[in-house]
Amino acid sequence: MTPYDPKIHHRKSKRLKEYDYSQTGFYFITLVCEKRIHRFGKIKNGKMLLNE
Repeated sequence: MTPYDPKIHHRKSKRLKEYDYSQTGFYFITLVCEKRIHRFGKIKNGKMLLNE
């Protein structure tokens, strides 16, 4: 895997400039694992089924 190099990896922030992310609240995150393996579980009929 290529190490992160800001000169070639141009990522734009998806954060809202006017929002204070230090405040309490609910946040949605997405994790993509190596080879897109379902490590945490699967979604079935709109519900998350967790792996052991």
